[in-house]
Amino acid sequence: MCRWAAYIGAPIYLEEIVSLPQHSLIRQSHCATECRTAINADGFGIAWYGDRSEPGLYRDVMPAWSDPNLRSLVATVKSGLFLAHVRASTGTATSRNNCHPFTWGRWSFMHNGQVGGYDGFRRNADMLIPDALYPHRKGATDSEALFLAAIAEGLDHDPRGAMERASAAFIRLAREKGEAPHLRLTVAMSDGQRLYAMRYATDDQAPSLYHRWSATRKGRAVVSEPLEAGEENWLEIPSASFCTFEGDRVTVEDFRPCRLAAAA
Repeated sequence: MCRWAAYIGAPIYLEEIVSLPQHSLIRQSHCATECRTAINADGFGIAWYGDRSEPGLYRDVMPAWSDPNLRSLVATVKSGLFLAHVRASTGTATSRNNCHPFTWGRWSFMHNGQVGGYDGFRRNADMLIPDALYPHRKGATDSEALFLAAIAEGLDHDPRGAMERASAAFIRLAREKGEAPHLRLTVAMSDGQRLYAMRYATDDQAPSLYHRWSATRKGRAVVSEPLEAGEENWLEIPSASFCTFEGDRVTVEDFRPCRLAAAA
């Protein structure tokens, strides 16, 4: 599985999340502690928001720890809203198009998890993406397909509902054509104004997810793993949760796509 970190708040240099902490995202790319694979070396990416509505995007296939351009970028770019990801492939090729985050218009999206038996129904998953959106399908991952399916389900005006409906469609496919676990995920996504995060699994093995407000930074980090060993005030996000972060406010709602999958 992958590791990721997101931030919303007063503008900071990206390195304050990505490279400087004791257990930074770059550290997690070769020494993760809360997932099955300690190594996340199948590429990385960052999406960040600045003066324009659409995010900047930098992705590469190198391990995050070995790219000097990444360290230079995060040391010089400041943002009040960004998403960063290090990838451990669950079967698809190591290519730039398969690296997270993915973007569409003002939206950015990244995912950690798996869809059981995805290789057996990849074509069916692609059929969830309407023709108008399909040209944006650049890679082969379940994550990108889920993102585009959520856009088709109305992500722009109903983020939680769109993600529930898209996730339910993937659960149905995994039940019909794949294998367990039907869906495990943590997702971070943003429209450039708010940061959304969700944690969910059809079994009891939802990937780890935490958040913490920093009075020093005047911002909130949402992460797969805490950024400092022994640092207090990291709050674990419960499974089956959809969180909206805006300013210093946090809204937590139920996220239960299985209800929709069962009703179909």
